[in-house]
Amino acid sequence: MSRQSHRLPAGGRIDRDRAISFTFNGDRYSGHPGDTVASALLANGVHMVGRGFKYHRPRGIVSAGAEEPNALLQLGEGARGEPNIRATQAELHDGLVAASVNCWPSLNLDLGEVNSLASRVIPAGFYYKTFMWPKSFWKRYEHFIRKAAGLGRAPTGADPDTYDKMHLHADVLVIGGGPAGLSAALAAGRTGARVVLADEQMELGGALLGRAEQIDGAPSQDWVVAAVVELEAMEEVRLLRRTTAFGYYDHNYVAMVERVGDHLGGELPAGSVRQRVWTVRAKQVVLATGAHERPLVFADNDRPGIMLAGAAAAYVNRFGVAPGRKGVLFINNDDAYAAAMSLHENGVSLAAVVDLREDPSGDLPRMLAGRGVEIIDGHAIVATHGKRRVKAVEVMALEPSGEAVTGPSRRIACDFVAMSGGWNPAVHLFSQSRGTLAFDEGFGCFVPGRSVQAERSAGAANGRFELGDCLSEGWTAGAAAAADAGFEAKGKAPRAPVVEAHEVGPMRPFWLVPGKVPVGHGPKHFVDFQNDVTAADIGLAHREGFGNIEHFKRYTTTGMGTDQGKTSNVNGLAILSRLRGTDIPAVGTTTFRPPYTPVTFGALAGRDVGPVLSDPVRMTPLHQWHQSNGAAFEDVGQWKRSWYYPRAGDKDMHDAVERECLAVRNGVGIMDASTLGKIDVNGPDAAEFLNRVYTNGWKKLEIGRCRYGLMLGDDGMVMDDGVTTRLGFNNYLMTTTSGGAARVLSWLEEWLQTEWPDLKVYLNSVTEHWGTISIAGPKARELLGELTSDMDLDATGFPFMSVRSGHVAGVPARVFRVSFTGEVSFEINVPSTYTRAVWSACMTAGEKFGITPFGTEAMHVLRAEKGYIVVGHDTDGTVTPGDLGMDWIVNMKKGDFIGRRSLARADLVREDRKQLVGLLTENPDDVLPEGGQVVDDVKAAPPMAMIGHVTSSYRSPILGRSIAMALIRGGRARMGEKAHIPLPDRTVTAEICGTVFYDPEGEKLRG
Repeated sequence: MSRQSHRLPAGGRIDRDRAISFTFNGDRYSGHPGDTVASALLANGVHMVGRGFKYHRPRGIVSAGAEEPNALLQLGEGARGEPNIRATQAELHDGLVAASVNCWPSLNLDLGEVNSLASRVIPAGFYYKTFMWPKSFWKRYEHFIRKAAGLGRAPTGADPDTYDKMHLHADVLVIGGGPAGLSAALAAGRTGARVVLADEQMELGGALLGRAEQIDGAPSQDWVVAAVVELEAMEEVRLLRRTTAFGYYDHNYVAMVERVGDHLGGELPAGSVRQRVWTVRAKQVVLATGAHERPLVFADNDRPGIMLAGAAAAYVNRFGVAPGRKGVLFINNDDAYAAAMSLHENGVSLAAVVDLREDPSGDLPRMLAGRGVEIIDGHAIVATHGKRRVKAVEVMALEPSGEAVTGPSRRIACDFVAMSGGWNPAVHLFSQSRGTLAFDEGFGCFVPGRSVQAERSAGAANGRFELGDCLSEGWTAGAAAAADAGFEAKGKAPRAPVVEAHEVGPMRPFWLVPGKVPVGHGPKHFVDFQNDVTAADIGLAHREGFGNIEHFKRYTTTGMGTDQGKTSNVNGLAILSRLRGTDIPAVGTTTFRPPYTPVTFGALAGRDVGPVLSDPVRMTPLHQWHQSNGAAFEDVGQWKRSWYYPRAGDKDMHDAVERECLAVRNGVGIMDASTLGKIDVNGPDAAEFLNRVYTNGWKKLEIGRCRYGLMLGDDGMVMDDGVTTRLGFNNYLMTTTSGGAARVLSWLEEWLQTEWPDLKVYLNSVTEHWGTISIAGPKARELLGELTSDMDLDATGFPFMSVRSGHVAGVPARVFRVSFTGEVSFEINVPSTYTRAVWSACMTAGEKFGITPFGTEAMHVLRAEKGYIVVGHDTDGTVTPGDLGMDWIVNMKKGDFIGRRSLARADLVREDRKQLVGLLTENPDDVLPEGGQVVDDVKAAPPMAMIGHVTSSYRSPILGRSIAMALIRGGRARMGEKAHIPLPDRTVTAEICGTVFYDPEGEKLRG
């Protein structure tokens, strides 16, 4: 057990009475309950925890919170292992196993460090230029690129833990449990409003947990304790600790993840969950998310031992840990002197405070100087020394302009550097809510501007960094939020807490500290620690034309790590703005996207895991019958559909499919078509609505008649098809493809709600309400006649493309005379609960006709024989009606419809577009593979010029040969020509022909 060499003898919020053991990179250490992994490592004198992503330079702990860019560790083992967990947020528990990532073979000896020696030839964007030639080498490049990509390793075993989801409604949601958040929750809670307070730390208190502050003349922790006790006693208040708000969406919808059992370690007790996602819909939101301290960009600022000043104070005050034995502070603001005071008061030696400002004039600098700490003002750190830990810094005087240093350098021995370049409000959630940002020139940071949603920002999140301002602004925001939610304060307003004010001198925003040589000609000035982006990289991006903020971000990868640039973005923007000769707001900001910090897939999935719950499995009312009769199933969207029905004597699937196809062609087959999407379209404008969404006309369709419709996207490409029937004056039943029903309904609702809200049309999905039984074949009419007595089944009385109502097997039914097989077909629709009974009646009555159930594979063969398309099979999102030879269904005279204007684009009327044609192979036994590429010249050297591909291909039992359909460039003008389909072992030659192979006149289906 290693001795905790840097643990202070007293202080902190840890439980010193209990020691817990953990391992890091195989070595055993000890800590205490209340520690994070980072604080425990620092207590044991471990500062170097990882390696830089690109250059593999040694890296140490920089922060004490969510902004940590360096200390990403692999926690846990086996199936419970998690990669890239921030050591600064991971709570220590007994037996915890942690390891460094992105280093091989070990942290201390990482062969990837050779990249640092070659850094001159691998600047930002080098991969865009390096891996382009020779083209034949790409596969070799890819192997090494993939090995180098990523940080930690995802577990390969199934996650054994349970995750959960919960939904909440709140009058006021307060995000952040620091001084502003606690004040806001108190003010809102006292009105009786439903308040939810969420904070990402294990304890409420926020920054007060790591600072030595006074409120009402007593330690700030006393006020925190009293506030928490009061909130916990309020019936309508819910406190969520260890809960990070990671996404702020429209209409005050906020997603949060609670780490319920991560801190317990090992196997969780039965019935408990590891993490829980909360989705909250709030009337009002108060963002009290605090701020992140900004690092300074100076020469070799990435050495282990260099950290943020606020983090150094937090480790001393909260965890009782000295970040080192002798430190140097490098700062540009008065607030950092509070950190220096904490370090000094807890016995940590300070060699000097290096202040970029001339003559800092605030109260805190004077107090620290009065305690004998040397303050070197108007100076800058120009070099750091040490490898696995900083050992010394060099300091030089700044020229008045701040653009260069002058005079002799002074070397100061130290083992840690605490830096502070000011603070950046945590505006991530505010930006996600679509709020606009403003720039505060005095503090050099972006602050919340105009809110778009019912939201208020308070405290440091709003650019108010003084404790007294945080408390008062939080209280005002909470009270106002409750009032806007309909709740007023009860009784006399309490006295605001009193905080002793200090005179604070102005900060000096400093974006790039000059060194002894120009940037890029010597030591590296790191801007983004996680992605190894330097100030020189930003200069290179600007010189190469990537000055746009979004281009700059992607070219340099600034802010694209797991930390999302929390410590680097503003520095990067500022350096870029100087290069562009403009101010920072003119450069703009990159887009803040959810999640605020990474969220595990387990938490997002919750309990919806496994083959059933991860993607819902939908089964028809006849599923059990199909199972008991030996059906093989295939997935169509979320549906389980009968693929084919093996029988004794069938050697394989092909035998079964051939038997089923011939039964339909020669007798009668029966199929479960319940999966077809069914949408009830109702309302006085229903016909007008159909006229706009389909390519053909619908206003003259008679009641009781059906019509085939083709639906396009607004790009003119085929989106879906189906038969729609007019059931009444204002009532239609639309059918869609099985896999497209939900997408089509959503599409139609979008148009009704956003583009055509004046249309009086109402849509309802009735797919599950109706079971659909399709009987098809020359004997289908005879079979149906056995089961109904109140419908005229004669071809004249019940013509093709019409519907009749009556009874089938004694059950009220709608019967549609439509066909997807090319034979006389009837689709019987009955309420779902009656489907099994009617199916059984059909099977019994059909025995004398040799009735045969057939599945989706036989259906595909039958429809291909007739040249019927399947959207998504014979189309791929780039196919127009004209490409399919279906110009006959496009009525350009009826008025506007979705996709109409796109059809007139020059590119969509080219004669050499890929067009749907048929293929007949020279050898009738050659069945082409679907997706097979079609070429003109098989003798051409690879890569051959492809003229198309096979979309559908089967062996037709009724024709005794193979048939296929294909999309071929200019195909309709090439009828009778030969095309070639190269296969791995041979080339198949086929003749281009029409798409209808069976009963081209349609006599059978109309019979």
